[in-house]
Amino acid sequence: MIEVRVMHAILIAVELLLLGGIGVGAVCWFGTLVAAPFFHKRRMPGSGAFDTLPSVTILKPVCGLEKNLVENLRTACEQDYPDYQVVYSTQRHDDPAMGILHDLAREFGPERVSVVVSDVTIGANGKVNNLAGALSCARNDILVISDSDVRLRPDYLKAIVAPLADPSIGGVSTFFRAADASSWYEQMELLTLSADHFATAMFAGVVGVSDFCFGASFALRRETLERIGGLDDLGSYLVEDNEMGQRILRSGLKLAVVPYVVDTTVDLKSATQWWQKMNYWDQNTRVARPGVFAASLLLRIIPLAVLLAALRGFDSISLSVLGGAIVLRISAATMVLGVALQDVRSLRSIWLIPLKDVLSLFWFAHAYVNRTVVWRGAKLGLTRDGRFIPVAPES
Repeated sequence: MIEVRVMHAILIAVELLLLGGIGVGAVCWFGTLVAAPFFHKRRMPGSGAFDTLPSVTILKPVCGLEKNLVENLRTACEQDYPDYQVVYSTQRHDDPAMGILHDLAREFGPERVSVVVSDVTIGANGKVNNLAGALSCARNDILVISDSDVRLRPDYLKAIVAPLADPSIGGVSTFFRAADASSWYEQMELLTLSADHFATAMFAGVVGVSDFCFGASFALRRETLERIGGLDDLGSYLVEDNEMGQRILRSGLKLAVVPYVVDTTVDLKSATQWWQKMNYWDQNTRVARPGVFAASLLLRIIPLAVLLAALRGFDSISLSVLGGAIVLRISAATMVLGVALQDVRSLRSIWLIPLKDVLSLFWFAHAYVNRTVVWRGAKLGLTRDGRFIPVAPES
């Protein structure tokens, strides 16, 4: 009898915890829903303005052929900006993208485009190695890092560079949304990037938490990079952009995120690659922001509501909670995609939200028990502070 009472008490406690978690998550998603219409009305961070727009170098690390690669790379050369350089960099002379890079260099000329091939290795992070090679060819003191899968609008440079007129700001990020998803698993990736990552970053900015750094679209001064020790050692980190941002903050400077959105192309070859990518995203967040990652469990209101319903035998109360969680989550995602991101086309994927969110509970748990990540086809281990370590091949 005592054991039955204890089990009953434990069950009630678990139900209350789940209900409380769902309640907290619901408040956050409701806040996101309310904040979405005001995203584009946010003020630009920083104070003051440049008397004359400074010269800028865009660093575009490239590794292999990707979906829409030519279009994405070309947008870097079509900026409405007076004086800037684009550096495309690879680590191999036989990289499949080399023909595209040389074509762009011929089209836009040496004053606009430089192509760098360098096999310098400062760690397991290929992007950082690539950037290290590109940096040697950068002519200007304002550096903009833009991933190869990022598509830029002509006003991009003006938007991301503007806050650097404030000397207290050490780095500037823009927001990003997913684009060009076709298969169901690419649509799932789109929802992860746009309806999850963008949504939570937008909400964090609204509540005054904006000390994050998005390496896919980031600007800083060369002197700031030197101040934090350069690229040395960053190559050993999985989440090099977070480490860079934290070093900038520790140096006494601030980070800024402008209310500007760039497109990042979703390019997944298979459902297996998508599954690995989902594990990567949660590993990425766990090692970069362990507290934030733990708290993200509360945002998974649909799977939490499913667990609550299962514990209660899918009674009317728990099913009402589950229905409310689904309606709120989809409503928030609809406002984020359709209003904040002005991406009406992506609303066709909205029906996948419940399935993606339920699966996300597995990825959340997996991030705690698994300390490996697949990085460009290679399996690497992770230390507690997010550094790469070699993994012995399975025999």
